[in-house]
Amino acid sequence: MHTTEQKLKERIKELTCLYEVTSLIVNCDYDKVQHALRGIVKCMERAWQFDKETYVALKTVDFDLKTAEKGTDYVFLESPITTFNKPHGFIKVGYPAPKYSFEDFLEEEQQLLDNICLEVGNLLERKEIRENEVRIRRQVEQADRLRILGEITAGIAHELNTPLANILGFAELLEERVADDSQASKDLKKIITNTIFSREVVKKLMFFACEMPQEKETVNIVPIIEDAIDLMRSTLKQSDISCDLKVSEQIITLRIDKIQLTQVIFNLVVNAIYFSPPKSTISVHVADKNKKVILKIADQGSGIPEDVAQHIFEPFYTTKPSGEGSGLGLSVVHGIVQSHQGTILHKKNNPTGTIFTIEFPKT
Repeated sequence: MHTTEQKLKERIKELTCLYEVTSLIVNCDYDKVQHALRGIVKCMERAWQFDKETYVALKTVDFDLKTAEKGTDYVFLESPITTFNKPHGFIKVGYPAPKYSFEDFLEEEQQLLDNICLEVGNLLERKEIRENEVRIRRQVEQADRLRILGEITAGIAHELNTPLANILGFAELLEERVADDSQASKDLKKIITNTIFSREVVKKLMFFACEMPQEKETVNIVPIIEDAIDLMRSTLKQSDISCDLKVSEQIITLRIDKIQLTQVIFNLVVNAIYFSPPKSTISVHVADKNKKVILKIADQGSGIPEDVAQHIFEPFYTTKPSGEGSGLGLSVVHGIVQSHQGTILHKKNNPTGTIFTIEFPKT
């Protein structure tokens, strides 16, 4: 039996704990939620009547915090943490068994535990809302930057198209006239090669700026992917790299722009070739699953460094040496995939390399 004085003492400890927990939550910086939760766990350890032997454990999707263990077996009070009406974790408070039993807990302690779990759930809800707001704001800012950049690049692409066509045309005419002059012929070949490279950059700029009109139609994408890979057979052979195509079935239909799908395959495989060592294999897998078409392109190269990973879809960002890459290939791929309401992600391949996974919805 608890005397009135003991009950009052326990009640003061519970109210003090609730006050401290509320203070920690109110003053919590959303970037330091773990610090606040650690403080809450320590407060709870002091609030239970047998505080010297109390063990507290708080576990959520993102956090796993506990006080020092006082034994191996425990008897626990437990209460769930919920966020947006869904289970998110729990807090449990225990005493060493068999020294203590469930009857040693006070009814008020269960109420205190429930209240703390409610407050922690509210904190985690606000943290998630804040993170979503920050994420959405960044996406809007990025979309604005890309829109402005798209308008600029569209103008640049149009301005460059005509002079590049003229340079290429006249260089090809001159090449025919100076066939006997080996040095002049070599120089003209360099002009033609660099002009073609520049024209491809302009073409990518136009894709990036959405200046290339889409012509979507429902087609079997298997032969389109086969043809795109065939375009690179000579490059694959020169690099001593093989490309293995596997499809879940021979007819996989999708409403898509055929030219843009070819551009996606071409850019990803060319990128994989660049970073792959000789004798390695690039795997292309296509599957029709659950109202989605899933395309995976995996290489055995050096992989994407962590400090680079978040930038690879940004326009004009490249890790290739100057003159070997425009930094537009992956941003063009990203734009094409998004314009088809798809998603593109990348992850590490095992043991080395990168896997790009594209999902197109079947509409």
